[in-house]
Amino acid sequence: MASIFSKIVSGEIPCYKIAEDANFLAFLDVSPLAEGHTLVIPKGETDYIFDVVDEEYQALWLFAKKVAHAVGKAMPCKRVGVAVIGLEVAHAHIHLVPIQSVNDIDFSQPKLSVATERMTEIASKIQAQL
Repeated sequence: MASIFSKIVSGEIPCYKIAEDANFLAFLDVSPLAEGHTLVIPKGETDYIFDVVDEEYQALWLFAKKVAHAVGKAMPCKRVGVAVIGLEVAHAHIHLVPIQSVNDIDFSQPKLSVATERMTEIASKIQAQL
């Protein structure tokens, strides 16, 4: 069964796209820890990030690095925090979260509810930094 992320890749489910190439996709998390919280995924469905083949794994992190720099320029933050949890969706993904302190990347915190218009604005701001 296709993961929700595979359905986003195929266009079955819409997303707030940040960046895309032939192998990877970055989009805003719809239940973010902070405005600008972005997910970076391989388009191919692999459940566990450490099962991604080496060449693709390295390219995924280089793609995430480019996106993280754009997030950091577009969103007010001290750093862009990085997390790989791997339990929420059975599809490898990297969280890029604008943070002011280490407490800002606590996944047990309540998630934000961000209006559609604001999500679109945030996506545009990050895209403009790529």
